[in-house]
Amino acid sequence: MVDAHRTFVIVGGGLAGSKAAAALRAEGFTGRVILIGDERDHPYERPPLSKGYLTGSDDRNSVFVHAPAWYAGADIELHLGQTVVGLDRAGKSLRLGDGTRVQYDSLLLATGAEPRRLEVPGTGLAGVHHLRRLAHADRLRGRLAALGQENGHLVIAGAGWVGLEVAAAARSYGAEVTVVEPEATPLHSAVGPEMGAVFADLHQEHGVRFHFGARLTEIVGQDGMVHSVRTDDADEHPAHDVLAAVGAAPRTALAESAGLELAPGPGGGIAVDAALRTSDPDIYAAGDVAAVTYESAAWAAATLAGGEDGAAGQRPLRVEHWANALNSGPAAARSMLGGDVNYDRVPYFFSDQYDVGMEYSGYAPPGTYDQVVCRGDMAKREFVAFWLRDGRVLAGMNVNIWDVAAPLQELIRSDLRVDPEALADPAVPLSSLTGSAEGAGKP
Repeated sequence: MVDAHRTFVIVGGGLAGSKAAAALRAEGFTGRVILIGDERDHPYERPPLSKGYLTGSDDRNSVFVHAPAWYAGADIELHLGQTVVGLDRAGKSLRLGDGTRVQYDSLLLATGAEPRRLEVPGTGLAGVHHLRRLAHADRLRGRLAALGQENGHLVIAGAGWVGLEVAAAARSYGAEVTVVEPEATPLHSAVGPEMGAVFADLHQEHGVRFHFGARLTEIVGQDGMVHSVRTDDADEHPAHDVLAAVGAAPRTALAESAGLELAPGPGGGIAVDAALRTSDPDIYAAGDVAAVTYESAAWAAATLAGGEDGAAGQRPLRVEHWANALNSGPAAARSMLGGDVNYDRVPYFFSDQYDVGMEYSGYAPPGTYDQVVCRGDMAKREFVAFWLRDGRVLAGMNVNIWDVAAPLQELIRSDLRVDPEALADPAVPLSSLTGSAEGAGKP
């Protein structure tokens, strides 16, 4: 039985929002829980959109967080296909696109991110795609199958995680794939050139063509359809379809219009404290849109070395991945209920491409690390890579090696100096390094 004495509203019908709603009920909250999403589909998980669902190995129903009937059973009031167009902090109310006003006692913003657009001629042609929503994946899945049957060409703008996962999916259907990327390797901003070269080799072995050091400048059409693409180095590639995979931007418009504090820097997002509370004590944020201040001396030093703003020991960081949505949504729910929450998880994400699976923990973009150490067999793509700064591990990536994420994250969290030779030695357990590193002390 719902007690209407308090109303908690969640804006955002993704994984973070739906998990927050479930956590409120699991924690015993008996007030109204209202979940508002601008998609008509029930809340779903996004990783399958570029992985199992896109390749055809998973069916459509497998992507949903809960069965549709679960929401009514848990007394969650769903408003699907609704956009929130106004937030009145003084009146503690939301205005929906259809004019409805919704009052709240506590509010969670889990509005996620949206794909960045290509600012080039030809983006209105049939055959230009983005991949962020289930409807996008539905459409793209059909096109990849058709391209495979017709020996068609897909051009992907951007060699980030989504771009590479779609490239792998497209090759599994038999489509021809060209990836246009301004950096010299894939995944440059995520794993740097050293490990980016590993993924370049992987995809080239599977027939993907890369055009590095170039940007898409025009999508050329014929009879309203994609015909080819041109790049800023005067090259032209045949194309029947184009995927824009040039990153995502946090959906902060609602928060910004209401005067909530935003995080500085290019990553942006809604600034939150360790309890996932925004600059308004009755409003919280979670998932892709939330920029959490992580306390780590190594990360702060790396951040400052990379030319980014940050105080010693602190760096607001926005993590766009499943694990962050999965964990921050329930954490925000507990915080809304008055719990003692300190959200300090090590950033984590995973990827599957062909027969290669990987997990990445930590934060080490180019310019923040001074050494990369590997243990294992890189030729077989069974290894662990470590990014270090001043002997401290900032991040690690395990490739086709499993059950090491926990000790790897413990090593990252320790901020201790470690021996690179021990890191490179597969005979030395990762779990032993935090203990052995303590002997060296911290300056």
